Amino acid sequence: MTMKKIIAILIASFSFSGLYAQEIITDRPDQTEASSVVPLKSLQIESGLLLQFNDNSLGKSRNIAAPNNLLRYGITKWFELRVVSQFESNAFNNIKSEGMSDLEIGTKIQLLRKSNINTEIALLSHLIVPTGTESLTNDSYGVISRFCISHVINESSSVGYNIGYNYRGGNKGDITYTLAYGLSVTDKVGLYLEPYGEITDLKIHEASLDAGVTYLLKPTIQLDFSFGLGINHKMNYLSTGISWLIVRK
Repeated sequence: MTMKKIIAILIASFSFSGLYAQEIITDRPDQTEASSVVPLKSLQIESGLLLQFNDNSLGKSRNIAAPNNLLRYGITKWFELRVVSQFESNAFNNIKSEGMSDLEIGTKIQLLRKSNINTEIALLSHLIVPTGTESLTNDSYGVISRFCISHVINESSSVGYNIGYNYRGGNKGDITYTLAYGLSVTDKVGLYLEPYGEITDLKIHEASLDAGVTYLLKPTIQLDFSFGLGINHKMNYLSTGISWLIVRK
């Protein structure tokens, strides 16, 4: 099995697309954002469905995001433009709300990618714009930022991790972290396991774990399925999706 094929099917966070001929590299289904940008003048569409349940001292909630969409466009070889939008249907203690969530507009910038090393680094930043439905909007501007780093371990496995800070207004912000291990099973199938978490308002730590599988339908089309659960809090989710890379010839 060639390294090119192995890297192409690794989960988004573990890819080193700059070293090999481009095949699809996604930011889903795991929580870890990829350390690479999409090709120049190419559009990548990543869309999926998420079903999540939470249970805490305030009550029980159910969230459906369908579809959740990420659009990525390569402005240069080192810079991509990103737009995130999703429709949500939520229920909290039997009080239901639905509509569009706040729009996110952002970029990912390639900071390190060289052919003689097995490490990639990128910086991701999104501006949250309060455009959502009245019952779902945060009603203020916010920022999501992450450093995205990945390393090849060997010909069949790789690791990626993120460290970030989110500010949505009204508190001190949240520290986020992810650590994902990916394994190629065949030329088309990849698996991952990922602990991740968030320190909300810089004081409340919620740790979680997820896992999933990707299937490379074509070099530019990827299917995925994932599930997750809370470690020190009551949460579980299921997600499935499809990603499509449209390369300009």
